[in-house]
Amino acid sequence: MDKQADLKLRFRTSQKLEVCPAFESMGLDRKLLQGIYAYGFEAPSAIQSRAITQIISGKDVIAQAQSGTGKTATFTIGMLQACSFGQNDLQCLILSPTRELAGQINSVVGNLGSFLNVKSVALVGGNKMAKQDSQKLQNGQVHVVSGTPGRVLDLIKRHVLVVKKCKMLVLDEADELLGESLGFKQQIYDIFTKLPKNCQVVVVSATMSKDIIEVTKKFMTTPVKILVKQEEISLEKIKQYYVDVDKEDWKFDTLCDLYDSLTITQCVIFCNTKRKVDWLAIKLTQSNFSVASMHGDMKQEERDKVMSDFRSGKSRVLISTDVWARGIDVQQVSLVVNYDLPDIMENYIHRIGRSGRFGRKGIAINFVTKADLSHLKQIEKFYKIRIKPMPANFADFS
Repeated sequence: MDKQADLKLRFRTSQKLEVCPAFESMGLDRKLLQGIYAYGFEAPSAIQSRAITQIISGKDVIAQAQSGTGKTATFTIGMLQACSFGQNDLQCLILSPTRELAGQINSVVGNLGSFLNVKSVALVGGNKMAKQDSQKLQNGQVHVVSGTPGRVLDLIKRHVLVVKKCKMLVLDEADELLGESLGFKQQIYDIFTKLPKNCQVVVVSATMSKDIIEVTKKFMTTPVKILVKQEEISLEKIKQYYVDVDKEDWKFDTLCDLYDSLTITQCVIFCNTKRKVDWLAIKLTQSNFSVASMHGDMKQEERDKVMSDFRSGKSRVLISTDVWARGIDVQQVSLVVNYDLPDIMENYIHRIGRSGRFGRKGIAINFVTKADLSHLKQIEKFYKIRIKPMPANFADFS
């Protein structure tokens, strides 16, 4: 990984926080430090230097920082230090909105905890749970569960997952989990009622509205808040451009003209609907362009195969709905194309944050029709940014 990529965030906090400039200054277990350095980290990012020690202290924590700044590692390192893995009980429950993100978090837990005796498992809907995982859960042989709310709640209700000794609940992409649109909020409440009263709660996201902060009051006790202002979460190392395509019908030809530039490294193209993802994938394939595609209606085995191929670099261009906008970390992605501007304003920052991971440089291109111009202005106003017209010599520096 790159050396420390502190994005110079200015934090609004509920109290003055200690800033730890090095992982060694956090009082971490030696074996955990081994896992951190083996994973590729050299120095903590801005959010890591502030939030890890707060999580270790046992306080409830609300942490918000830009995409690509190491939020997953933040709560994972804090959790691995705070929990005890010498006993056979569930120590920590991590909830996230998508199957892919839950699986990725489980992988991060395994990698960072590779020198500890930590046993973790991903529990997601859409596939049958392995018999051995079920047996491990019932025998109390899993320390950390990373899962989606529906599957986790179902297993708790069926007494397959025992949470009576759980020390920590982590909500990743909390604005999705606690918002109204996806229907997770009641499941989160139901899960929380099954946890011990003294269970520590850690809430993490790149975007955190006042409404979501208000919701957290129902299950958090005087949390430490580490937040950035809305206008400060637009990633400064991602160059943002728009292409005036005039009308919807001209988007496809524009994309074809750009295709050689898209494949220089790896690229994600976002569409607003599953139908358009399928349509665009077929059109590009018919035009002899190589692409992969993914959305929520695909079978889990298909989604897993697409993710595996994209992570390995076997496929270089991925077309997706917003199912891929949240938290999925593929380091090689340096270009994001919004074929459609996102309907939900907050998803803009999540989408473009798929490039420029952990302080690297990235590029975002937005296709804009005449009807989209006002929406583009709203995005600029919302994030207090200026999105420039794409330069004619784009291919020279992409």
